[in-house]
Amino acid sequence: MTKKLSKEQQKIALEGATERPFSSPLNYEKRAGIYYCASCHTELFSSDAKYDSGSGWPSFFKPAKKEIIGTSTDYDIGYERVEVHCNNCGAHLGHVFEDGPKPTGLRYCINGAVLDFKPD
Repeated sequence: MTKKLSKEQQKIALEGATERPFSSPLNYEKRAGIYYCASCHTELFSSDAKYDSGSGWPSFFKPAKKEIIGTSTDYDIGYERVEVHCNNCGAHLGHVFEDGPKPTGLRYCINGAVLDFKPD
């Protein structure tokens, strides 16, 4: 990790915790811009790929670059999920599901606490 994180950010990024649904101000962010990893400031998602999934977490249908998002299998809640993390620093970001919109059909369900948003 390269940036000092808050206690909440540490629990999410380092321990795989999840923020409360609908608690992130980024759920309501509508401006054009870029979403960066809060830990290492790597570009993760563009506002062009953001949509309201109704899930309670900022959601995107694709990363800015496919190779910047890493995945692993997670069984923490009793069934298989695909965890996503920043390939640059390893920070846990959230999960990806196959119930998203076209064109990818993916929903990257991301904890807003581990994102930094910079408007255009």
